[in-house]
Amino acid sequence: MTSTKPLKIFVVEDDEWYCNFLEYNLKLNESNQVKKFLNAKDFLNCLHENPDVVTLDYSLPDMDGDQVLKRIKEYNKDIQVLAISGQEDISTAIGLLKLGAYDYIVKDEDTRDRLLNIVNNIRKNVELREEVTTLREEIGKKYDFSKAIVGNSAAIKRTFALIEKACKSKITVSITGETGTGKELVAKAIHYNSDRKGKPFVPVNVSAIPKDLIESEMFGHEKGAFTGATARRLGKFEEAKGGTIFLDEIGEMDINLQAKLLRVLQEREVTRIGGNGTVSIDVRIICATHKNLADEVKAGTFREDLYYRLLGLPIQLPPLRDRENDIILIANHFVKEYCKDNGIKNLSLSADAKNKMRKYHWPGNVRELKAVTELSCVMAEDDVVHESDVIFNSSNSLQDILLKEMTLKEYTRKIIQTYLEKYDNNVLEVAKKLDVGKSTIYRMIQNNEIEVEG
Repeated sequence: MTSTKPLKIFVVEDDEWYCNFLEYNLKLNESNQVKKFLNAKDFLNCLHENPDVVTLDYSLPDMDGDQVLKRIKEYNKDIQVLAISGQEDISTAIGLLKLGAYDYIVKDEDTRDRLLNIVNNIRKNVELREEVTTLREEIGKKYDFSKAIVGNSAAIKRTFALIEKACKSKITVSITGETGTGKELVAKAIHYNSDRKGKPFVPVNVSAIPKDLIESEMFGHEKGAFTGATARRLGKFEEAKGGTIFLDEIGEMDINLQAKLLRVLQEREVTRIGGNGTVSIDVRIICATHKNLADEVKAGTFREDLYYRLLGLPIQLPPLRDRENDIILIANHFVKEYCKDNGIKNLSLSADAKNKMRKYHWPGNVRELKAVTELSCVMAEDDVVHESDVIFNSSNSLQDILLKEMTLKEYTRKIIQTYLEKYDNNVLEVAKKLDVGKSTIYRMIQNNEIEVEG
């Protein structure tokens, strides 16, 4: 991505000839918009114009360069300052760099080349920053929860109301719900519709990180902290600076690490492994779990004090089976998405296909619905997805048997047949599982009502 925006450069230099020299060379690039000042006062009066770059003479008649630099950084830390001095003073250069100067240039025969190279590098950084900002805005639009989360059932409308409250607040959010209900999608919707949307969203799947690595992953480590720590590494909390950290499957966290997490949340600071100092953090916490954390507290596997620290605004995501007609709305959404992604003509769901989807229990929730819908689109022979195209992964399960309308006797036969196949025709085991007499099963076999192989 190439920026169309000109690079705004302010030249602050009390030597009028040298000020003109810098202006002339910077204007050789037509993308540079240059404005010059002979003193600090005039420059500071125009600081509200937000230049991208300031070339700052260290020895101004009305104010020291370090004072001007501090004023610039207090106003806008993203303004890049190139300090220019007539003398090569290492201590001065180090002092200015500590205050936030981008670089320090000495006035000599190489000044022009160094200046142009540095400004060119700054231009690339500005363009990259603009690109990141644009991408984050696009992601924000994608996660407009009223569009990203499809549905109009009473259950999902209650969820929308809670998401809206979360977006307007800084409160910690705890999301619960069955696997596949869209907990991370909700977390992203909250982040990208909050005042932190321009900052990072950092997801951490607690259950996916090995126990011996999770502390380093979350809090970071110093070089040499343990075998293999060849360099300092920032943890996820530091990566999320100013933004949101999403702790997914928080219920899987080891009880010992829970104490350290609690301290981080209380003190709002982390200590890297192997480090002595603390690092302040400014992050919003959103956590999620498919477990009932209150039950985990009673069982002694989750700290009660951490539970209340994380509870914040609880959002319980409803399972798909409780979302009335949302199933078809979401399925239609996935069909359109599939057709668009694969560049094929639009498909539609037949009435029978919709009916089959409505009756299914959806143990995998929205995630399963997406997988089934995409497979249905693949199986469709024409521009309509028919009932036979809708295939559930658990096609021989008891749930699928119950989708069909049969007599009680037919249901009984189907259930026993399914259990015999599941338990390798072990009649005694099936009789025990279903709590029926083994003679009942033997009689059905004898009457050819059910089949037993071999």
